[in-house]
Amino acid sequence: MTNRERVLASLQHRQPDKTPYQIGFTQKAYARMAEYTGNPDFMASIDNCQLWVSTEDPQGWREVAPDIWEDEFGVQWNRTIDKDIGNVCNCMVTPETLDDFVFPDPHSSSRYEKYTETIAANPGQFAIADLGFSLFERAWTLCGFENLLMAMVAEPDFAHKLLDRILEHNLARIDEACRYPIDAMIFGDDWGQQDGLIMGPELWREFIKPRIREMYGRTKSYGKYVVIHSCGKVDEVFPDLIECGLDAFNPFQPEVIDVFAAKQQYGDRLSFFGGISTQRLLPYGTPDQVRQEVRVLLQEIGRDGGYIAAPAHSIPGDAKPENILAMLEVLRDQ
Repeated sequence: MTNRERVLASLQHRQPDKTPYQIGFTQKAYARMAEYTGNPDFMASIDNCQLWVSTEDPQGWREVAPDIWEDEFGVQWNRTIDKDIGNVCNCMVTPETLDDFVFPDPHSSSRYEKYTETIAANPGQFAIADLGFSLFERAWTLCGFENLLMAMVAEPDFAHKLLDRILEHNLARIDEACRYPIDAMIFGDDWGQQDGLIMGPELWREFIKPRIREMYGRTKSYGKYVVIHSCGKVDEVFPDLIECGLDAFNPFQPEVIDVFAAKQQYGDRLSFFGGISTQRLLPYGTPDQVRQEVRVLLQEIGRDGGYIAAPAHSIPGDAKPENILAMLEVLRDQ
């Protein structure tokens, strides 16, 4: 089977010849691995199953001051510490300015112009279009994290209006991306913390669920699969996500979600993508512990399909290189 065929089998809850996998790195982790292996291009040998293409405007980012990067929405990110994402350091939208705020053009051809060529050059991979910071995250980056959470309670009209404008923008990006030969869309939108939903299930169902139902439904109307990336303990809304049409959940953090119980309860209706501990195992385990835990995940979560093995986030800088190699050894040698 090709990697694409393995992913398709897994999403259809059929047993592939081996469990597909996808490995990503933070900049610090990649630099450590390049130094440890003596190979700055070691990523080329990993054989990931997915090909990711972005829905962002490739010209949308610019450095406006040393280590301050501005995205296409005008949001500024301080990357003096976190070089991969950064911390928002401005506020673009208030209840008074929302009507006048101009969203970037979702139809810009530069977002999608390389899709056909890139996908054609990688026919053995599962092509997935990424729409990151897709709803809750995009809202709080625009108006402020605390401001959005307070608005959900004190100014719900503003919160609904902001989320509706984001939804309108996202649906246009979905329409554009799904006209190309992609297999799926992944939506990035962190709703969780270590002990539950940030905004709680009631507010999630009021503000988030109706809009993701529209985004997922629009994606599936084109015959594409739907994947969500949401960090944290959000398993209490797995039934809602399944109802909305979700196919695969990522990152499936074993520190906050009982991955074996989730597989048993939802594995016939939902696939899982992630599951390898980045908070505990890769930084603090031994290579033998890594091999053992990854083998168990492949055997138990990967049984009957429904699993894409992966670290439960881009590998952090404190992960031990020898543990990363042990993980890759097991994944490759299935």
